[in-house]
Amino acid sequence: MSRRVASQVHQQVSRLMRGGIIANEPVWFKAVLAHPPLPLPAKAPPSRTAYDTKPAKDVVSASGSKKNMRPYDPKPLPIYYLEDDIRRQFFRDHPFETFRPITLSEKAGIQEQHHIQGKEWTRLRQRGRNPSPDDAVQFALNLHLYHEVPLSYAYSRAVAQFRALRSEHHIASTMALLEADTMGALFEPSETTLGFEKELKSLATWERQAELDEGAMAARKRWRAIAQPHSETREWSRGQQYVRLWKEGVTPKYAPALTEPEATPRPHIMPDYKTTPVRR
Repeated sequence: MSRRVASQVHQQVSRLMRGGIIANEPVWFKAVLAHPPLPLPAKAPPSRTAYDTKPAKDVVSASGSKKNMRPYDPKPLPIYYLEDDIRRQFFRDHPFETFRPITLSEKAGIQEQHHIQGKEWTRLRQRGRNPSPDDAVQFALNLHLYHEVPLSYAYSRAVAQFRALRSEHHIASTMALLEADTMGALFEPSETTLGFEKELKSLATWERQAELDEGAMAARKRWRAIAQPHSETREWSRGQQYVRLWKEGVTPKYAPALTEPEATPRPHIMPDYKTTPVRR
């Protein structure tokens, strides 16, 4: 029996049984007929006539009629979202929003969708008094899709409300800080302040290290050899005094290493490695 696809084995066996090649019916035949395997998916590519931008080709069939056939393009279709254009324009108008810190927690669940959606969402303040850039982008898209507002007007309206809420939040935060400072509240230093303090401590250690190095140099200079000046006045005899003492056999005393007797050297004894334990 020729090799077949697994989903077509029972069909091939049925043909062989009708032809008399297989005399006895297999045990699994009726079970497979009662529960046939799933058919394979179609090999033909899906129709892309609504998205294909390439020109169609006229193919003449066997009957002589022309069929409009489009070439098969295996490349994926472009993924396009309207909010990407709105977000790109928003960050082009507000570049400093990209520097605003965002907390990213690992292994956190996906945030649930806000309950105010669609036609119920008419003002950006419904999402809070401190909206994020993504809230402004979604609000502009919501105005365009559900309230039939032109995209340019929806964007300008969303940006105006975003700036107003951010200004209100900034003024309220500043006044609250001044009020707390006036009432004597004490705030812990921020991460930026702690970073500057660590940097100053590190720089102080460098200055201390420089002082220690200077002290070590001064200590080394303090113990240098200093020749004491002679109190008595002497005149240079041009070596005549040395020659006279040499002729008289007088040994000079300014070189103790030459006048003192040589010490008897201690005998060097080799250790017995057989009896002496070796420390490791």
